[in-house]
Amino acid sequence: MKTNLKLSFLFYLNKQRSKDELAPLYIRIYVDGKRAEFSTPHSVPLSMWDSKSSRVKNIYKYAHIINNFLDKAKSDISHLFVVETTKFGFITSKDLRDLYLNKPKKEDAPKHKTILEAFDYHNLKMLEKVKAGQVVAKTHARYIITRNKVEKFIKKQFKTNDKALPEMRLAFVTEFEHYLLTVERIQSNTAHKYIKNLKKIMNMAVGLDWIPSNPFNHFKCSYTNPEREILNQDELNIIMNKKLHTERLEEVRDVFIFCCYTGFAYADVYQFEKEAVMKGLDGNLWLSTARQKTGTKESVPLLPIPLEIIAKYQEHEYCKKYNKLLPVNSNQRYNSYLKEIVDLCGINKKLTSHIARHTFATTVTLANGVPIETVSRMLGHTNIRTTQIYAKVVEQKVSDDMNVLRAKLSPISDKSLTKIS
Repeated sequence: MKTNLKLSFLFYLNKQRSKDELAPLYIRIYVDGKRAEFSTPHSVPLSMWDSKSSRVKNIYKYAHIINNFLDKAKSDISHLFVVETTKFGFITSKDLRDLYLNKPKKEDAPKHKTILEAFDYHNLKMLEKVKAGQVVAKTHARYIITRNKVEKFIKKQFKTNDKALPEMRLAFVTEFEHYLLTVERIQSNTAHKYIKNLKKIMNMAVGLDWIPSNPFNHFKCSYTNPEREILNQDELNIIMNKKLHTERLEEVRDVFIFCCYTGFAYADVYQFEKEAVMKGLDGNLWLSTARQKTGTKESVPLLPIPLEIIAKYQEHEYCKKYNKLLPVNSNQRYNSYLKEIVDLCGINKKLTSHIARHTFATTVTLANGVPIETVSRMLGHTNIRTTQIYAKVVEQKVSDDMNVLRAKLSPISDKSLTKIS
């Protein structure tokens, strides 16, 4: 296995232990900047040591013996370094020193923590936070998934079950990225989310003094804004006004439209109970929740359309039995029925539960002049840059704005045309 470890040497006299102008000769070795040192059987007069060349001056009667000893020590240590790093991919300066000196390894010596042990420690602590209500369960689940993917990668790439934290190099994370993209065929944005989780685990290990630094900090995660599918107002109207002859499709359509006009994700609407609707300070009815995905608060004033949908299902058997705001199907069924609805409506778009959230952010709010800061607050985003992903300007909004401009410029244009003719 190739390694990026670097080995260097320093030969010096330990002047603090000198006696009668005679000082013991020491060898100091460095592996990746970490040092270990030991004394040699030789002592040298202070006047006979050349500190620039780290050699005994030739005029000293034992110069040849001592300098040959230093050359051989350097050669032997270098050989051990190559053997160990080729076999195991890693060795510390202290282990290299002890190996050269033939010091037996202590059975009770502390072992290095491994990357999977670090994941397990982190995930256990996060689980405790989930139980305390400080972290949402989905965040914990993502770290579990990341840990499992790292484990699979290690088994495939290194033919072993785990890797010690000090063995981690930048090459590990670059190869992990390649594995996610080519073997697991994960999209780049998703792959880099897993890598961000991995980097956080390594930073935690640094904070716990399990490793001195995080070699993954030099790996930069990128993010590409994907093209997000939305519905325009005409498509929304078609879906809302379509006569559906089965109750199951009508319920799914109504829940989807509800999401389009509130911006709530499927997972949040699925959890809503009747008490979730409350009167705001403005006297209007609002819907508020801590998002299932992030745990951040999302509050939205209810527009007339979602209010009509809520009223429609107040006496619904499912809603009364389980105290639910709306009759929401399982996610799999929900998306399956949406496909049926979009086919019946003749709309050539792949409809999913999350398109409703995109549609709320663009067609319903931004395209109608709602400031992006307000939209960001309603969507429960902690950073407005997240909202900007949704902020594509729909064609209808561009058309409406240009029509206003055209109306303003028409008198000027008419005068100019009169002069030209």
